[in-house]
Amino acid sequence: MATKKKKKDVVKKKKVVKLKKPIKKVAKKKAVAVKIKKTAKKLPSSTKKSIKVKTITTTPPETIIEKKLRKNAKKPPYVPIAKPTIEVSNYPKNKIKTVLISQPKPVDPDKNPYVSLSKRYNLNLNFRHFIKVEPLSGLEFRQQRIEILAHGAVIMTSRLAIDHYFRLCNEMRVTVPDGMKFFCISEQIAYYLQKYIQFRKRKIFFGHGTIVDLVDVIRKNKDEKFLLPVSDVHKEQIVDFLDELNITYTKGTFYKTVSANLSDIKTLNQYDLLVFFTSAGLKSLKHNFPNFKQGSTRIAAFGHSVALKVKELGYRLDIFAPNPRNPSMSGAIETYIKESNKR
Repeated sequence: MATKKKKKDVVKKKKVVKLKKPIKKVAKKKAVAVKIKKTAKKLPSSTKKSIKVKTITTTPPETIIEKKLRKNAKKPPYVPIAKPTIEVSNYPKNKIKTVLISQPKPVDPDKNPYVSLSKRYNLNLNFRHFIKVEPLSGLEFRQQRIEILAHGAVIMTSRLAIDHYFRLCNEMRVTVPDGMKFFCISEQIAYYLQKYIQFRKRKIFFGHGTIVDLVDVIRKNKDEKFLLPVSDVHKEQIVDFLDELNITYTKGTFYKTVSANLSDIKTLNQYDLLVFFTSAGLKSLKHNFPNFKQGSTRIAAFGHSVALKVKELGYRLDIFAPNPRNPSMSGAIETYIKESNKR
């Protein structure tokens, strides 16, 4: 009986050994490896080299974590181009009593900084727009060969740009799609879009007064093709900014800026101070008064391009803004008046 039990135990042990699957897998893998080695030996030397090259050049695929790190990598901050230094003349600071602002009359005089300035210092203040805007016809716009619907985003720098953009769209029977994105330099300009479109159905972005505020938003939408509606006379800083961002954009002229008729003004020498905000305003000065001699009349310019235009036309620059002390033109004029009217 003892011998029978021993035989049964042996049989059980053998069955357990045969049922172990991992041993079979290992055996198969070894057999496959042997076959590969045997076939590799039979291959010619040229094929062996090619196989080695393939195994060396293969690189491991990018992991999900590595992809996220690459996407979330911080981009370098926008560094604007250094602006040229503006030199102001040392002309004697005589008293200022009469001022001409080259802007249209304010709708709400109580909120205008120049009106409040005139009240504080008892100034004789006049507003007169040196330029006027003329619409560009559909035929003139087509000569630029710009397809409005080929652009998925529009950069709006002024209310005039918005007016003439939608005017030309209506004239050319172009329906602005709901997916069009609008990038406005200020919140006021963005809200002005409500005159033509509904806010809820649109993607609208805005800054705090300058195109530089839109750096991050434009970078996030760099795959879009941008359209920049401007006048034939516009600020080149915006174009330089877009060039630095390396985005695809088209600059299109949607309206024209021409000199206004100033024949009702007999002479500019009746004013102690002339204030300019655009290069087009200075061109209008030269166009309407070609024989104007500055003399004791002071000229104030807002912006680097306007200040450079003053010197280019042969005039003297007495007040410049923005500057480290005064970011606004009204502040720069007040600082000048405090010094000049003391005497």
